[in-house]
Amino acid sequence: MRTALSRIEQAEAGVRQTGLNAQLDGSLSASLTRSGGEGLPTTEDRSSALSGSVVIDLFGGIRRGREQALAELEAAGFSVGDARLAFLSSIVGNYISARFNQQAAELTRRSIKTREETLDLVKFQVNEGAASQLDLARADADLQATTAELPNFIAGFNAAVFAIATLIDVRAQSIFADMQRGAPLPWPGRTPSTGTPANLLRNVPSIRTAERSFAAAVASAGVAEAELYPSLTLSGNVSVGDTESWSFGPLLSFPVLSHGLRRATRDQAIAAAKEAELLWRSAVLTAVESVEAASSNLAQSRRRVQLLRGSVAAQETTLNLSRSVFTDGDLDLIDLLETERSTLDSQVQLAQAVQDVAISWVELQIATGRG
Repeated sequence: MRTALSRIEQAEAGVRQTGLNAQLDGSLSASLTRSGGEGLPTTEDRSSALSGSVVIDLFGGIRRGREQALAELEAAGFSVGDARLAFLSSIVGNYISARFNQQAAELTRRSIKTREETLDLVKFQVNEGAASQLDLARADADLQATTAELPNFIAGFNAAVFAIATLIDVRAQSIFADMQRGAPLPWPGRTPSTGTPANLLRNVPSIRTAERSFAAAVASAGVAEAELYPSLTLSGNVSVGDTESWSFGPLLSFPVLSHGLRRATRDQAIAAAKEAELLWRSAVLTAVESVEAASSNLAQSRRRVQLLRGSVAAQETTLNLSRSVFTDGDLDLIDLLETERSTLDSQVQLAQAVQDVAISWVELQIATGRG
């Protein structure tokens, strides 16, 4: 964002170089020369001169140059909006990632506790002669495998918090305590309206930037076109010294020998304007595609969450029944371990689906230019 703001400062300076400032030129000079030598008297020679000139904008080159500078300034202003949307997307995206990894880690810890209880139960059965050492090894291996998944989620949480700290330019330790307290995964209560295509053209900074860049390129072609024609300059000069003198008159210049070079420059500017138009059209199509894709992703993600919630409820019921049946000795250990693993997988998948809903909602907000 700071980089984008510095581009605005550059563009503002570019605007000040156009218009009347581009038409006027002149200087005031003064000199004092002392001379002398052996056997020669010391003399002083004083002189001053004021000169100035103004370019008459016969063919609109200066006017088009100002239009170009203003369009570039507007494009720089909209680029700040692009930077702000990217910033917001990164902040919220990393926050959602942190909460997902935090929730997945908590689910894994619960699953580890369940597997520890299963291992204790198998140990009891081994002591009673109702289970074998193979069953004990399987239960222990399953516990170790589940425990090994926990560091990945912790690392994901830490990485997201580090990213947030970098984005808001603070020390990570200053926000770790707040983030570690925990919070549910964000859940958007409603689906935002995508609005009308006209609103999209007005609200999305990338489209506005491309449109103003296109306008600047068209104005640049106008500047190059004006360079093909004669230029008229009014200039004058007043000198004061031992004698006083002045001069004034117009200067009409025809670009005879450089006409081929200037025509090539004009053609190059026209081609650049055509390219800028294509980039603008591409920005519009890309923005529409982003809105449609984000809207579709959000709808399908919500649908997936609904289905997974039913699946998780069924898995948890199955797990409770399986543990009861296993305690009575009517269920193999492998079936119980598989049920525990499937339950954890479905819970993590549900958390992932909720994360996808939140991310799709953010993407739709960014795509429509709402922020």
